[in-house]
Amino acid sequence: SNPLHRQVHQDMEQPLCHYYIASSHNTYLSGDQLLSQSRADMYARVLQAGCRCVEVDCWDGPDGEPVVHHGYTLTSKIPFRDVAETINKYAFVKNEFPVILSIENHCSIQQQKKIAQYLKEIFGDKLDLSSVSTGDPRQLPSPQDLKGKILVKV
Repeated sequence: SNPLHRQVHQDMEQPLCHYYIASSHNTYLSGDQLLSQSRADMYARVLQAGCRCVEVDCWDGPDGEPVVHHGYTLTSKIPFRDVAETINKYAFVKNEFPVILSIENHCSIQQQKKIAQYLKEIFGDKLDLSSVSTGDPRQLPSPQDLKGKILVKV
């Protein structure tokens, strides 16, 4: 066999929409979708396993602090801030390609502002605040362009 076929070449210079992205659904759950524990360390686990898109279901929590859990179920609640801090710590441990936060937003305007504050405060320069026109997907940045960046999808 041709020894060149054993080498893996990954062209990471194409627009982001040209790639399959390893994604996690209900990332925060340690078990079933009705009764299990919501745990921030589940984000550490999936990010280290190579996942690049994680789901964060945000709801109004007590004392003006947004929480993450599976709505309308008996799953436990974790502070959004803990989730963001865990993601920040583990996002780029295994690779530098961008991490997408898929935020499912069920929060009041007041707690949405708190989420925005935490995103800016915790991720700092890693947070990609540039906006892209969705008209032409060929204009999207590449994974190479976005190394070390956190993207927010709502």
